[in-house]
Amino acid sequence: MTQKLQHFITRNAFNFTLFAGVTAFFTYMCFYPFRRAYTAATYDELSFVGLNFKIWMITAQVLGFAVSKGLGIKYVSEMLPAKRSQNLLLMVVISWICYLFFALVPAPFNLIFIFMASLPLGMVYGTILGFLEGRKTTDLLVAVLTASFIMGSGFAKSIGKWVMTSLEVSQFWMPFVACAIMILPFGFCTWLMGQIPPPSEADIQSRTERKPMQKADRKAFIKEFALSMFIFVVSYILLTTFREFRDNFTPEIWKLLGYGNNSAIFTQTETPIAITVLLMMAAMRWVQNNYKAFVIIQLLMLAGGLLIGLSTLLFQQKILSPVIWLTTLGLGVYMAYSMCNSLYFERMIAAFRKSGTVGFLITFADYYAYLGSILVLFYKNFFQKNINYLEFFIILSYCISITYIILVGLSMWNLHWKKNHDTDI
Repeated sequence: MTQKLQHFITRNAFNFTLFAGVTAFFTYMCFYPFRRAYTAATYDELSFVGLNFKIWMITAQVLGFAVSKGLGIKYVSEMLPAKRSQNLLLMVVISWICYLFFALVPAPFNLIFIFMASLPLGMVYGTILGFLEGRKTTDLLVAVLTASFIMGSGFAKSIGKWVMTSLEVSQFWMPFVACAIMILPFGFCTWLMGQIPPPSEADIQSRTERKPMQKADRKAFIKEFALSMFIFVVSYILLTTFREFRDNFTPEIWKLLGYGNNSAIFTQTETPIAITVLLMMAAMRWVQNNYKAFVIIQLLMLAGGLLIGLSTLLFQQKILSPVIWLTTLGLGVYMAYSMCNSLYFERMIAAFRKSGTVGFLITFADYYAYLGSILVLFYKNFFQKNINYLEFFIILSYCISITYIILVGLSMWNLHWKKNHDTDI
């Protein structure tokens, strides 16, 4: 079977792209319930130190992801390609076991297992990305992967909701059961990911060689791009914080808007976003000049930031309905997030002809981004208790939109200056 599969994959470029794209899509889709299924529950009847139990769960997971990204800076960037598949499976198995203890240990002591379940999960995306980067078709492959994590949030919530309603599983057992449903499909997908061949010589000529980065390599890259990386990371912190808040508290926001009983609303609104972003990212495949593609990516990031604020303004003026508003706002979020999440670094490395890995750079940025998410959660729940989620979300939309546009503009100017003055490029 393995030989036949390899023969199919390597027969031509279309077969390779089809196999790698579909496999990456379903691998990440199967992973998402491990990360987000628990957000389908509200845990309204529970509180601890004056805060809803779900707030503590989200805080524990975000803190776990922040620590995981810190660990991933080393482990993802140094991971050997041959070890990626087995490491992916090991990551989710450890998380699944932690969810078992979350169900068995009484609240609030079980929060430690939400934190522990997140420790391996923060390295999944960077590991999957390692299979796809450094290829002539990386833009298209990452577009498919991005569509997966856009749809994955709604899919995970739908799985969690279904487990609680159809299987009549309690809120505390729901994460473990939801992950149990996905463990075998995920295992099969990771095996398929392991069948993806390494980049060809043509890929290396087009996008530069991607090799594991040791500590000295990582420090040298960050030092060379210090200012632009600082500006980018700050903007990425803001964007990721906003995306996390939107994903974590979507059920509460929909409830305040009058859609609390519609469990399908999550998938219905995320699907058109995923399709639109997929098409935009896939279109980058046809831009052969790496620097030109890099500029277009940054312009799309600016457009996404603008759409967040503009759609919120139109909603408040009652020009957009709640469904159209959250769909349009979500499109803005993911236009910006999907571009700067992976394609930004993919084309940056290729445009500046540097040796490195996208996995390291995105894990590095994610580390600081999740720390920012924790700060926003604490600010909302300790200093803005009287503002409901919808009001806070609207205020946050304007703040993120304005600040993000300014920061991306500054980063564009700095990188353009570097491109024109760096004699080594």
